[in-house]
Amino acid sequence: MKLLRVGTSGSERPALLDAEGTLRDLSGLVADIDGALLADDAALDRIRSAAAAGELPALDADGLRVGPPLARIGKVVCIGLNYHDHARETGAEPPAEPVIFFKAADTVVGPNDTVLVPRGSVKTDWEVELAVVIGRTARYLESGEQALAHVAGYAVAHDVSERAFQIERGGTWDKGKNCETFNPLGPWLVTADEVPDPQALSLRLWVNGELKQDGTTAEQIFPVAEVVRYVSQFMTLYPGDVINTGTPAGVALGRPEPKPYLRAGDVVELEVAGLGRQRQTFANA
Repeated sequence: MKLLRVGTSGSERPALLDAEGTLRDLSGLVADIDGALLADDAALDRIRSAAAAGELPALDADGLRVGPPLARIGKVVCIGLNYHDHARETGAEPPAEPVIFFKAADTVVGPNDTVLVPRGSVKTDWEVELAVVIGRTARYLESGEQALAHVAGYAVAHDVSERAFQIERGGTWDKGKNCETFNPLGPWLVTADEVPDPQALSLRLWVNGELKQDGTTAEQIFPVAEVVRYVSQFMTLYPGDVINTGTPAGVALGRPEPKPYLRAGDVVELEVAGLGRQRQTFANA
């Protein structure tokens, strides 16, 4: 299933995109798309049955904002330097273990919402990523197979980053990762049954129509199953938590000088195969 949330910010309603591309209203069945729903197999089965029976009313998608596909996110766990080609372009050694950092849940916005270039920023960068959404409480998982059984679904994430804040201002990466609007998510949450192999997904990103990133999750140093298993050794993952799994080569940081960092007015489009497409116009904070 392709689950999403539509409407004005803060007042989104749950919806489903059916196989014919028609937007269907879920508000008569469920209150929202969140961790509680993803952990409720019976509720998800009711949605599937209603969709198959043609019982869900259609929504007029014309002019309707698409919000983040997940409400009340607990935490956004991010994996750094998780693609062989990205490590090479930035001159970094591939990590021996996954690099973990966090984004605050309030950085998450809709897939087509405006993204703000922070005040004082000179190095705002793009990163298309595969996001993993947790559907079952996960702690101390023992295998990759067990880890994938705890995944509810997948989505497109844009891990927007301010490199000067991240690298040149001391401390950890958090200052460059948690600026307002720095994690567009969606358009859909695609349930795991529709993604048989998360290591066979293409990822692409364009800036002002020019292709900048063209990669595949096959290049991940630590595949999705290992990322989920590994993270569960250090923290408990709850339904509705999100893991951003890293970006392939092609970011501004890895380009020759002068590096083409983002400015107000730039338009970024990105997609992950089967998971939908985002489009953001950048503006000054």
